[in-house]
Amino acid sequence: MTNTERPRVGLFVTCLVDLFRPTVGFATVKLLRDANCQVEIPLQQTCCGQPAYNSGDREDCRDIARQVIQEFENFDYVVVPSGSCASMMAKHYGSLFDDDELWAERAQTFSNKVHELMSFLYDVLKVEKIDGEHEGTITYHDSCSGLRELGIKNQPRQLLRSLKGLELSEMKECEACCGFGGTFSVKYPEISDAIVSRKTANIAETDAELLVAGDLGCLINMVGKLSREGREISGRHVAEILAGLTSEPPIGGANKKS
Repeated sequence: MTNTERPRVGLFVTCLVDLFRPTVGFATVKLLRDANCQVEIPLQQTCCGQPAYNSGDREDCRDIARQVIQEFENFDYVVVPSGSCASMMAKHYGSLFDDDELWAERAQTFSNKVHELMSFLYDVLKVEKIDGEHEGTITYHDSCSGLRELGIKNQPRQLLRSLKGLELSEMKECEACCGFGGTFSVKYPEISDAIVSRKTANIAETDAELLVAGDLGCLINMVGKLSREGREISGRHVAEILAGLTSEPPIGGANKKS
C-alpha cells in the first residue's frame, strides 16, 4: 500500500454493538471514512471468542479465532470499537495455537493488523482533531482491557477535547474496573455489584451529564447501575460523540439533552 492509497479497513463490529447498540457501528464507519479509509464489514463475522477464552474453553475459542482470521486477514487493518475485543484478537490469538506452527504464524500476522478504534485514529492515522461539537459536560471511563493491554488512555481524551463545547470532568479512580468483566459479573455478582457501586459514586461526584467509554460492556454495566440508583446520568460510546451521531437516545435515556 502506498501513501496515496486509502487504507482498506475491515470493521469488526463486536457482538454487543451488533445486538444492543448498532449506532456505535455506524459512528465507527463515519469516523473511519472521514479519515479517508475504505471500510468493509465482512458479513460472516461472529464473536471474537473472548467469552470462551475467559471460561477456559480453548477448543471452541480456537475454532472462533480461525473463522475471524479467515474473514479479516486480507485487510490492511482490522479496527474494533472495543478495547476488550481488540485486545483479545491482538494479544491472545497467537497463544491459542502454540501447538500449531502454521496457524500460530498466521494468527500473529493477523493480530499485528488489529487496532482499537481510538488508537487507530490517533496513533496510526495521526488524527489529532475532530471537526465537530458536543455541548455539555462528560466524564470518561478507562476500560481495563483497553488501558492495561493496549495502552489506550490519552487518545480518546485528546480527540474528545477537540470538540467544540465539550467539557471533560475527570472522575476519581477513572482507571478502576467497573465490575463487568464479561463472565465475571455473572460468576461473582456480589463482588461485581460492590465494584460498580464505587464506580457510580465517583461518576456522580463529577456532576457530568454524560458517561462516555470505549467499551460497550462497561458502559451498559455502569449506566444500568446508575439507573437502578435513580441517578440521571446516561451514557454514550465515545465513537457516537466524536461522529456526532447523537440523534439516537443515550444509553439509559435519563438525560434527554445528550
